[in-house]
Amino acid sequence: MHSSSFDIPNELEAREHTVRARELSLEVADFGEAQESGLEAREFNFDAGEQNVKAKERHIEAGEQNIEALNILTPVLNPEEIYQDYHLELDGQICDEYGQFLDPDTPPPPFITREHGDWTLFCDRTEFETAQFLYTKNQMSGGDIDTHMYLWGRTLANHRDTPPFTDHKDLYSTINAIPLGEVAWETSTMKFNEKTPNPSDPGTCAPWMDTPYTAWFRDPHAVVRNMLANPDFRDEMDYTPYREWKGEGDNAKQQWRNVMSGDWAWNQADEIAKDLETHGSTFVPVLLRSDKTMVSVTTGPNDYYPFYTLIGNVHNNVWHAHCNAIAVVRFLAIPKTVKEYVDDAHFHKLKKQLFHSSLSQILRSFKTFMTVPEVVHFGDGHFRHVIYGLGPYITDYPEQVVLSCIVSNWCAKCFAFPTDLDGKDAQLRAQEVMDVLCDNVDFGTLWYQWGVDADIVPFTNDYPHTDIHELISPDILHQLILIKGTFKDHLVVWVKKYLECIHGKTCAKAVMDDIDRRIAAVPSFAGLRRFPQGCGFTQWTGNDSKALMKVYLPAMEGYVPDDVVRCFHAFLEFYDTLKEIKEALDHFHHYHKVFQETGVCFDGFSLPRQHSLMHYTELIRMFGAPNGVCLSIMESKHIKAVSVNAENDNRNIEGSGKADDRSKADDRGEVDDGECKRASTIHALAEELDVPNLPQLVRLFLYDQHLADDKHTSDTVLLTACPRFQGRIKVFGSAAATFFAPSDPSGIGGMQREYICSVPSWRGGPGRYDTVFMNTGSKDGMHGMEVARVLCFFPSIFLCALVHWFKLVFDEPNPGNGMWMVKPSFLDLELNTQELSIIHIDMIIRATHLLPIFSKGCVPQKATFHETLDTYRRFYVNKFADHHSFEIVS
Repeated sequence: MHSSSFDIPNELEAREHTVRARELSLEVADFGEAQESGLEAREFNFDAGEQNVKAKERHIEAGEQNIEALNILTPVLNPEEIYQDYHLELDGQICDEYGQFLDPDTPPPPFITREHGDWTLFCDRTEFETAQFLYTKNQMSGGDIDTHMYLWGRTLANHRDTPPFTDHKDLYSTINAIPLGEVAWETSTMKFNEKTPNPSDPGTCAPWMDTPYTAWFRDPHAVVRNMLANPDFRDEMDYTPYREWKGEGDNAKQQWRNVMSGDWAWNQADEIAKDLETHGSTFVPVLLRSDKTMVSVTTGPNDYYPFYTLIGNVHNNVWHAHCNAIAVVRFLAIPKTVKEYVDDAHFHKLKKQLFHSSLSQILRSFKTFMTVPEVVHFGDGHFRHVIYGLGPYITDYPEQVVLSCIVSNWCAKCFAFPTDLDGKDAQLRAQEVMDVLCDNVDFGTLWYQWGVDADIVPFTNDYPHTDIHELISPDILHQLILIKGTFKDHLVVWVKKYLECIHGKTCAKAVMDDIDRRIAAVPSFAGLRRFPQGCGFTQWTGNDSKALMKVYLPAMEGYVPDDVVRCFHAFLEFYDTLKEIKEALDHFHHYHKVFQETGVCFDGFSLPRQHSLMHYTELIRMFGAPNGVCLSIMESKHIKAVSVNAENDNRNIEGSGKADDRSKADDRGEVDDGECKRASTIHALAEELDVPNLPQLVRLFLYDQHLADDKHTSDTVLLTACPRFQGRIKVFGSAAATFFAPSDPSGIGGMQREYICSVPSWRGGPGRYDTVFMNTGSKDGMHGMEVARVLCFFPSIFLCALVHWFKLVFDEPNPGNGMWMVKPSFLDLELNTQELSIIHIDMIIRATHLLPIFSKGCVPQKATFHETLDTYRRFYVNKFADHHSFEIVS
């Protein structure tokens, strides 16, 4: 099917648009004058010096806290510049392969290339490509490989030749002999060493006590060395801890981005540097993560326990974008037993201690080099001394309980009592304090008064400079926002309970159905997942939750009190400075009391996952921006590590399950403008679009482009003074806008490309006419921007488009949800005469997402999202659609 599209050009000739610095950068709040920035119609190329946007990393700034720069080595010349203070002892000096330090200007050793045609271990290219096809691409089973080689051999027998491999064993042995590539997998076995009599049969032991627990693993030390030697990371890696500042003197503000910019890495370097033998080394934090998961494509046992490792030297954006920046190093054993012993205290102890013993065993290869440097080859070609350290452990709350050896419902970071988790000034946990308590307090008091499980010894006790309570890191995916966190498990559930309290269960179901229809009626937007059935599904994924958060606010308006809307708004509106994050958190805690006042939560809000928000800002200071230490960067690894393998094991099993009708992100670059033939003249296009005055609009547009000056515009002259156009035109179905925008894979400076569509038929269905931000420079708009709906692209005269304008409802955003409100503009509402214009494409900034304002009206049963922009008369400008939209309209 034919599709037409063109790129919005890169030259901005006629107009510039003024936007406050707050909307365009991650700027420090409440000080400094607002800066001006030219917004181009397609690209926002923010200068790193003026706008404080670094090209591949997100950073968090200290809000109102003034931090004095004590050891800034770089002369401060510009209060808006960013400066870095590097650690003086663990400074990542280069050395030779024998460990002798070299001059910093010494070039790296030359890279040894293999001779052309060298297929060592394989006879020739054909043999290599055969192995690659069978093992990697086709993933053929061993039996099928044997059959394939047998048949191949029969065809070659007449030529007295043989196939590349005898059978699958020959193929596998050749592949395993390759010296390069991934670290080999091994197995280890553990058994319970405390024999406790079986209560039902004193002469025997419980069956789980004699069961050997086998786990597959590969040496994490070798895996990390491969990561450090990866040349892809040479420009995306920090070799020494640093502190980053903006400004100078009393006005200097500290910023946090990657792990090595956090206070924890600096403090670790200070501790390690007490040994003079470590000076000049590179500190390599080894980040850890585990997450028990289940796959639905396999039969039999379908739960897996992958354990991941990654290094803190690599920048946050690389973890999201590069497949080799995170590695599975072990599949932890999952002890199981018969129902008789499921609740047995000794069995629970086994599961916990097996977890810690497994971690201690697998990480043992790092222990020597946590105090004594080893020489490692890096991706930039140089050798360096390396000191390892166990870094943040990223995991969900149930595993935090096991890791930190605490009682469930207590906090892994502090001693806040489980019945008052939101109480103030709870003492932070530390391993030294825990050891003192265990030595001096009885088991029962530890359990009930301190929340300590004294039966378990944490694996971190085996390693220097390591405190598990310090290393528990913020988990955005499960705890703070997504699947099992505050949004899905608390806020959405509380809304449902509130509706049941107010309306009763029967009427509440009707209200929830209408909320689902409202969610389903949300217009399409590139990259945003749609929910044709609303939120009425049981299995939530991270992508489901992230997408639903962006459209949920207007869907519940009118059915819940204003404070509930404000509570959701405060939760969503986490800004980029620590001060703003703290303010949003305070607002959230203030407004969520409405659920207690309305009877939804009689007993208050002592919820561990919500309580973790209290430690959010401190953990940012410790470990950098939270998009780095987050489970979401590993969640997708389950697909490769577990699900794909399980699916391959069951590829011959036919499934009959019902397809999931949740739509995936509508972000394809292809535009379906149907098989219909588009108009080729202005008059024909006017008839096609049902815009009779289109020829007059073209004449006014041509006057502004050719003849307008400071005294004369199309608004001040007669139509007869405007030039005519009689030529042919070509109608396009979309325009591609490319601009700098934050994303997980690319950070703040990443490029985003989106298609703005204007087609009479979208994917074989009704038409799609997207809305856009317009660069008008209007003082009455949203920071100089206005909203319009694109009805047609026809860049044959000039690069132009026909748009229907939207006007602001009020001069400021809605105080309840923080979003601007707009409405379609009509010259005559009774006659449905739209306010139309032809604009130069340079005025288009990017697409915007509009959410209908439903008020208290119910959505019709048969309503579709295709009709929403035509049906409703007021809309919210969805600043939560993506990070870039949030920045430019907040």
